[in-house]
Amino acid sequence: MQHEKIEKNVGLMAVLIALAISFGGLVEIVPLFFQKDTTEPIAGLTPLTPVQLEGRDIYIREGCHNCHSQMIRPLRAEVERYGPYSQAGELVYNHTFQWGSKRTGPDLARVGGRYSDEWHKAHLFDPRSVVPESNMPRFNWLFEDTINSAKTPNKIRALQSLGVPYSDDDIAKSGEQTEGVKEIDALVAYLQQLGTIITGR
Repeated sequence: MQHEKIEKNVGLMAVLIALAISFGGLVEIVPLFFQKDTTEPIAGLTPLTPVQLEGRDIYIREGCHNCHSQMIRPLRAEVERYGPYSQAGELVYNHTFQWGSKRTGPDLARVGGRYSDEWHKAHLFDPRSVVPESNMPRFNWLFEDTINSAKTPNKIRALQSLGVPYSDDDIAKSGEQTEGVKEIDALVAYLQQLGTIITGR
């Protein structure tokens, strides 16, 4: 009869549900902080270049991650379609992660090196010119706008404070490396490095 008291008391029921979910979450999440394969970078991993980092910010700003996940699950159908499944060690320098399960368009975790820069630019300028059935919108303004290079050092400094191994020299040179770079070129640079550490492209 104890369960009847709990079921009839909405407040107590809510507290017990929250405790159960919290405990279950802790049991699943806390051990991951102590496993090297989830906290250590995989061999050969380097931080994004300043141009790639700016491209990643454009990718997020334009909402690309809302339609394109970057997480290949270890399932046969996914691995056969997209390539090797995603590993935490290849993304330890990413803040924030672009993982997810929403796929209006294909997963982009391994898109780096699959297409030429020109293909990506044509696709972003007019998606249906290269993929007739695409429902992706155009991103024409990326061809006109340039990177605000004055903000790049601050972005890299913030990532350095989070543990990404950028040096002070990297920060000092980052502004000039993004000076005058078109947003389209930065975005393509970001796309072209996705997944290449695993696939070797």
